[in-house]
Amino acid sequence: MFVIIGYIFMCVCIFGAYAAHGGHLGVLWQPSEIVIIFGGGLGALIVAYGGAPLKQVIKGLPLVFKGSPYGKAFYMDLFALMFEILSKVRKEGLMSIEGDVENPEGSPLFSKYPSVAHDHHVVEFITDYLRLMVGGNLNAFEIENLMDVEIDTHHHESEVPAQAINKLADGLPAFGIVAAVMGVVHTMGSLHLPPSELGKLIGAALVGTFMGILLAYGFVGPLATILEGRAADGTRVFQTIKVTLLASLNGYAPQVAVEFGRKALQGSIRPSFSELEEYVKSAKSK
Repeated sequence: MFVIIGYIFMCVCIFGAYAAHGGHLGVLWQPSEIVIIFGGGLGALIVAYGGAPLKQVIKGLPLVFKGSPYGKAFYMDLFALMFEILSKVRKEGLMSIEGDVENPEGSPLFSKYPSVAHDHHVVEFITDYLRLMVGGNLNAFEIENLMDVEIDTHHHESEVPAQAINKLADGLPAFGIVAAVMGVVHTMGSLHLPPSELGKLIGAALVGTFMGILLAYGFVGPLATILEGRAADGTRVFQTIKVTLLASLNGYAPQVAVEFGRKALQGSIRPSFSELEEYVKSAKSK
C-alpha cells in the first residue's frame, strides 16, 4: 500500500511541478526509449542472475507490495510454541518431543500455531535443532556454531532478490544514457529537417537520460530497499529461535528462555514481558 502511495506522491510532485512551469507532459512519453532502458536493464539482469537466482527474484518481487509476515502476532505465536515445546522437554524429557520433531505437520503443538506451522523454513529450522538436541551428541557451543553458519547462509540467499534489483537500479541510468545517445544519433541523421523538428528530436533524446534516472532512483531502487528489509526480517526470526534454544540448552527454564528470545527483537514488534506471559498462558490452556 505504501509503495503505491509513494509512487503516486512522487509522480504528482515531479510531473506536476514540471507542468506548472509550462512543461509539456506529452514530450515525456517516449515508449521506444522506455523499451531501450528497461529492456537493456532486464537483459543485463538475466545475464547476471539467470537460472535459480532469477526465479528467486521473480518470486520475491510480489513481497514488496505486502507487509512483513513477521510482525508482533507472529512472534507471539512463535514464543508460545517454543514455550510449550521446552516445557514438555523439561517435564517429560527430550524423547517426548520426538514425534513432534519428526512429523511437525501432524504435531498437536505445531498445529495450534498455524502462522508458524505454515512457514516451512521456520519449522525446518526449529525441528532440525530440536532433533540435534534429542540426539544429544552436540553441546551448546557446537550447536551455536552450526546455527550461525546456517543463519548466515540463509541470509545471503534471501538477499539475492534485493541485490539483483539494486543492480538493476544501478544500471538504468546508464541505459538511459544509451537511449539518449541513440536519440542524438537519430537527430544527427535528420539535420535536413527544419529547426522546430530538430528541437523535438533533441528533446526526445534527452528524455532518455531523465527516464533512466527517474526509474532507477524513484521506482526500482526503493524496491531493493524493501527486499533488503524482508531478508533482514527472516534472519531475525532465526536469530530469535537460536537465542531461545541456546538458553534452554544452557539450563534456563522455558519462561526464561523465551525471555531471551523476546530480548532479541526490535522495539516496534517486541511484546512486553507481561503481555507475552499472559498470551503464553492463555495459549497453553487451550
